[in-house]
Amino acid sequence: MFLEKSVHGNAPKGWIEVVVGSMFSGKTEELIRRLKRAKYAKQRVEIFKPKVDTRYSDEEVVSHDSNAIRSTPVASSGNILLLANEVDVVGIDEAQFFDEGLVEVCSNLADQGVRVIAAGLDMDFRGKPFGPIPGLMAVAEYVTKVHAICMRCGNLAQFSHRKTQDDKLVLLGETEEYEPLCRRCFHEAMKK
Repeated sequence: MFLEKSVHGNAPKGWIEVVVGSMFSGKTEELIRRLKRAKYAKQRVEIFKPKVDTRYSDEEVVSHDSNAIRSTPVASSGNILLLANEVDVVGIDEAQFFDEGLVEVCSNLADQGVRVIAAGLDMDFRGKPFGPIPGLMAVAEYVTKVHAICMRCGNLAQFSHRKTQDDKLVLLGETEEYEPLCRRCFHEAMKK
């Protein structure tokens, strides 16, 4: 196990990593990369995703580039604590779709010596903080913000602009429904 030892004893020291950004920024790709490296290092890894995310696969975490890793779909964050037994690393994809209890779940796992890696959208389609992500970012030891490329001007994109008129907070979709935009292009699009 590659976890640091605590200065207060022999218990391993866990931590939380959060990978955030807009749609099409490579969050899931980065999550998969980190999890595969942990598996290569012979660490015990368990991956979870919300049951509502069935875009590519019911039981795999799949990036937009079709990179995939086996996962366990769960209905709520509490299920993660129940199922994450005897693991070194827990991966969580689409963390924004989980309930607010995810922050406590991740903190509990880290306190038990588990490395937790969560990936998700930091903002919803309106540009507002999304679900438990702000809380996760606050308690995480490491936060990585990845960016897409703005589909209108080519600058770095940090917003997920919804191209359809649906105003539901959660609307699973791809390039037909969403496009990554930079700050300027996002604000211009929101005026229309």
